[in-house]
Amino acid sequence: MNSLNPSKLLNSKWTATQPRHKEKHFIVTKLLRNEEEQVVEVVIEAIHSNREIILAWQDLKDASTWKMGWK
Repeated sequence: MNSLNPSKLLNSKWTATQPRHKEKHFIVTKLLRNEEEQVVEVVIEAIHSNREIILAWQDLKDASTWKMGWK
């Protein structure tokens, strides 16, 4: 499990462990916050295609799906 501080995820780099559509490397481009200013979701962008995906930030903790950095 990856330990994360949700406030520091902006511009962080991630590698998908099971790439789809040749999309392996991603970067967090936005933090989506609730009314209490807590991070609830992140927008990640695929480097290869520039496609954006919205995820719950906790999904990045799953080491079987995501690895920190570009590997």
